[in-house]
Amino acid sequence: MTDIPRTPPFDLSAIPEPLLPPVRHAWETFAEGLARAGLACPELPPETAQVWATSRFVAQACAADPALLLGLLESGDLHRIYAAGELEARVWGFVGKAADDAALDRALRQHRRREMLRIAWRDLAGLASLDETLRDTTDVAEHFTDATLDWHYRRLVERHGVPRSREGEAQRLVVLGMGKLGGGELNFSSDIDLIFAYPEDGETDGERALDNYQFFLRLGQRLIKSLDAMTADGFVFRVDMRLRPFGDAGPLVMSFSGLEDYYQAHGREWERYAMIKARVIAGDRAEGKALHALLRPFVYRRYLDYGAFASLREMKAMINRESVRKGRIGNVKLGAGGIREIEFIGQAFQLIRGGRDPHLQVRAIRTVLARLVERELLPAFVEQQLQAAYAFLRRTENHLQMWADQQTHALPVEEEARLRLAWSMGFDDWDAFFKVLDRHMRHVHEHFTQVFGAPQTGEDEGEAPAGEHQLTALWEGGLGNEAAMAALTEAGFEDTAEALRLIDELHQERVVKTLTSTGRKRLDQLMPLLIGAAGGTEFPALALERTLRLIKTIAKRSVYLALLVESPLALSQLVQLCAESPWIAEHLTRHPLLLDELLDPRSLYAPPDRQGLGEELAEELAQIDPDDMEQLMDRLRQFKQVQVLKVAAADVMDVLPLMKVSDQLTWIAEAVLNEVLAIAWRQLLKRHGHPCCVVDGEQRQAGFAIIAYGKLGGIELGYGSDLDIVFLHDSAGEEQYTDGEKQIDNATFFARLAQRIIHILTALTPAGTLYEVDTRLRPSGASGLMVSSLNAFTRYQREEAWTWEHQALVRARPVAGAPHIHATFDAVRQEILARPRERDALRREVREMREKMWAEHRSREAGMFNLKKDPGGIADIEFMVQYEVLAYAHDYPALSVYTDNIRILEALAASGLMAADDAALLTDAYRAFRDRVHELTLQELPAVVPAEAFADYREKVQALWRDIMED
Repeated sequence: MTDIPRTPPFDLSAIPEPLLPPVRHAWETFAEGLARAGLACPELPPETAQVWATSRFVAQACAADPALLLGLLESGDLHRIYAAGELEARVWGFVGKAADDAALDRALRQHRRREMLRIAWRDLAGLASLDETLRDTTDVAEHFTDATLDWHYRRLVERHGVPRSREGEAQRLVVLGMGKLGGGELNFSSDIDLIFAYPEDGETDGERALDNYQFFLRLGQRLIKSLDAMTADGFVFRVDMRLRPFGDAGPLVMSFSGLEDYYQAHGREWERYAMIKARVIAGDRAEGKALHALLRPFVYRRYLDYGAFASLREMKAMINRESVRKGRIGNVKLGAGGIREIEFIGQAFQLIRGGRDPHLQVRAIRTVLARLVERELLPAFVEQQLQAAYAFLRRTENHLQMWADQQTHALPVEEEARLRLAWSMGFDDWDAFFKVLDRHMRHVHEHFTQVFGAPQTGEDEGEAPAGEHQLTALWEGGLGNEAAMAALTEAGFEDTAEALRLIDELHQERVVKTLTSTGRKRLDQLMPLLIGAAGGTEFPALALERTLRLIKTIAKRSVYLALLVESPLALSQLVQLCAESPWIAEHLTRHPLLLDELLDPRSLYAPPDRQGLGEELAEELAQIDPDDMEQLMDRLRQFKQVQVLKVAAADVMDVLPLMKVSDQLTWIAEAVLNEVLAIAWRQLLKRHGHPCCVVDGEQRQAGFAIIAYGKLGGIELGYGSDLDIVFLHDSAGEEQYTDGEKQIDNATFFARLAQRIIHILTALTPAGTLYEVDTRLRPSGASGLMVSSLNAFTRYQREEAWTWEHQALVRARPVAGAPHIHATFDAVRQEILARPRERDALRREVREMREKMWAEHRSREAGMFNLKKDPGGIADIEFMVQYEVLAYAHDYPALSVYTDNIRILEALAASGLMAADDAALLTDAYRAFRDRVHELTLQELPAVVPAEAFADYREKVQALWRDIMED
C-alpha cells in the first residue's frame, strides 16, 4: 500500500493563515481514515483545501468515510452537473434494494451524506451556480421523500390492502412541499415543511382492513420517522408538519374535502402566503393537480386583495419582534433587508393580483420578480437590485449552513468564523464582505419599506400632521360640534354642516355598523384620509358625497378599503375623479374592481391605441381556459370597464379631445366584438365543425362578419352607446352544411353564432353587461333574419331598401370577421351609395323623415335645446351629410369613402359641393354639440341645454338646412 503523506498533498498557499489549522487537522483525520481503511491516497483536487477550510461538515464526512470522497472522485460526480433524471434514478435504485426499515434508514442517511457533500463541495469550490445548488438540494429532498413514501406505501399495502374510495378507486397519499422546498429553492441545511393529504375517505381492500385515514396516518408517521429520526448514521431531513391545518393540534393527514373546508372556514392570511409555494413533491401527482385546483381560490382571490399588504406587514413586524427577542439582529433571512423581505415583496403582489393574473401564479421568487417587471408592477432597477441581493444573501445563507450542516441564518461574531465566511464568498476580509452585504440589505429594506411602509396608515414611526389627528378625532366622534366644524373648515370645506351630515349619515349606515373588526379598522384608517382629500377639491362637499356613495358599496369588501388606505395616490385620484364626474363615481361604484386602475396615473390617463387595445384584450383572455365561459365573460366586461374608465378619466382631465374620446370608445367596442366573435366561433366550431358550401362545383368554407352602423359605424361612439350591428355570411350554392360530427345546415350555424354573440354581449353577469345591442338595421328590420347572406343583403339593398336604410348605409362599415366579406360589403356599399338618384325626390324623402322625427322627439320644454334631436342640432347635421352623399356620390366617389361625418364634410368642401365656410361651420357645430353631450353624460345629465347656450350655431345650422334641404 502506498504511504500516506504526512503533509497535505495540495497547495495551502492561498488559504488565509487563521484558516490553516482546521485544514491541516482535516487532512490528518482524513489520512488516518485512509490508513484505517487500507486505502491509497488519491490525487485530491486542487480545491480541496478551499472546501475543507470553509466546511467542517465536508471535512468530517471525508475523514469519517474516505471511500465516500474516493467514490465521488472516481465517478466524476464531484466535477459535473447531473443529467436530468439521474439523481432520481439513483435514489429509487438504492431505496428499492432496502430489505427492511433498518436497511432503508441506513441507506437514506449514507446517500444523503454523499449528495450533500457533493453539493457543498461544488458550491464552495465555485464549480456550481446558485441555481444548481438550490435545484440539487431541492431534488435531494424531493426524491428521497418520494422514494421513501413509495417504499412504506408498498409495505402497508402488503399488510392492509390498497386504500380505495367508496367508489372503489385506488388512493395514494399526496405530499405537499411548502416553503423553499415547494419553490425549488431549498437551502443547504433546511427543514422540509410538509402537508399530507389523500383524495377521499374509504378503506383498504385487504383482510386486515383500515379506513383510509388510519392507513395514511400510519404511512405519514413512517415517512417522517425514516427521514427525521436521528440514528448512528445521522438524519436525512428534519421534517416540520406545523404548517398543516390547526398546526400541531391538527390531524397529521386530511382528505381533500377536509382541507378545502378548513381553508374556506379557518384559513388565515399567513396560510395563504405559505400556500403560494405549495407543490406536490411526493405521492400521487395527478391527484395533486386536483388538490391544487381546490386550494387555488383560497390562495389567489379573483378580486384585487390589497389587504395582503397589511397582513404581510403585520407578519413582518411579528418576525422583527421575535428576532429582537431571540437576538437575531444579524440575520440574513429574517433581519431587516433579509431574504424574507424579498420574498414578501414578490408574494404580496402575488396575493393581491395572482387571482386576476395567472402569469403571477408561480413559486420561485426570482421568477416572480422578473414577471412583476414584465407587468410593470416593479421598476426594472428595483428588480435588478432585489435579484442581486437575493443571490448574494442565498449564497451567504448556504455558506453559513455548509460549515457545520446546521440550520443557521445568523452572521458569525467570532473573528475566525467571520473571515471564513467572507473568504468563502470571495472577499479577503470581513469588512470588505460586510460592506457589500450591507449595501444589498439596505437596498432590500428600502424597497420593502416602499412597498409596505404605508405611512398613511399610522403604523410607521413619526407623528401624523395635526390636521389629520383632528380629522381622525372627528370621524371617531371625539370632537364636539363646534370643534368638528372648525376641523372641516381647516380641511377646506365651506359647507361644513353638509359635510358633517354626510359623515354622520355614513356612521348610521347598517353596512358600517356590521363591519368585521378588520373592516372597521380599515375604514377608521381611511376616513380621515378621504375627508382630507375631499377638502382639497374645488367642491369638497360634492366630492365627499359622491365618494361616500362608493364607500357604502365597498365597505363590506374591506380589501377595497385596504387598497385606498395603502395607496394615497389611488385615494387622491378617486376623490378627484368623483369630484369631476358623477358618471365616473357611479361607474366605479358599480365596478369597484376598477379601483386598481387608480394606482398608476400614467396608465389611467393614457388609454391604449387601437392596436394596443386588441393586443391587451387578447393577452388577458389568453390566460383563461377557453372553455370557462363565466371567466371569459367576466374578463371581457372588466376589460371594457377599465378601458372606458381610462377614457372618461382622460376626458374629464382634458387629456383627450372630443374626436379622440369617440375614437377610443369605438376602438374598445371593436376589440370586444372581435374577441366575442372569436369566442363564439370557436365554441360552435368545436361542436359542429366549419360551415362549408359548394359553389360552381368547388367546396369552400363559408365566412361571417359583423357590420357596424350608427355611432359605431361612424366612429362616433359615446359613453353608454348601444351597438347597432348587422351580421352577414357568404354561404351560397349547394350542400351548405358544417363538416363536424354534429352536422347542421349553415343557416342554423350562423343563426346560433349570432345568438351566441348577442348573448355574450348583453347577458347580465356579476361583472355587468358588455353592450346593449340593436340589430334592427338588418334587412327587413326586426321581422328579417338575424343573419343575412351577402347575396340576400345585396339584393335587398338594390331592390327593397328604403331611403332611410341607404342613409344608414352611409355610416356602415365592417368591424369584425372575415376580410373577404369586408371587401365585398365595402363594394356593395359603394355601389348603393353611388347609385344615381333624382335629387328633388331624395331631398323630399330625407326632409320628411327628419320632420317626422322633429314632431315625435323634439324638446317640449320652452327655452331648452336638445343637442341631439332638436332643429339645428346633431341630427340635422347628420341628415344633411347623408343627403349630400346619396345625392352626389355617383359623381363624386370620394363622398362614400369615409363613414364619419367630419371627414365626409371635408370631402364635400374639397369637391366644391359645399362652401368651405359652410363645411367648417357644420364641422365646428357638430364637434361642439357632441363635446357638450359627452360632458353632460359624465355629469349624468340629459343632452339638453338652455337655448341661448348654442344660439349662434343653432341658427346657422338651421339656415343651412333651409338652403340645402328645402325646395
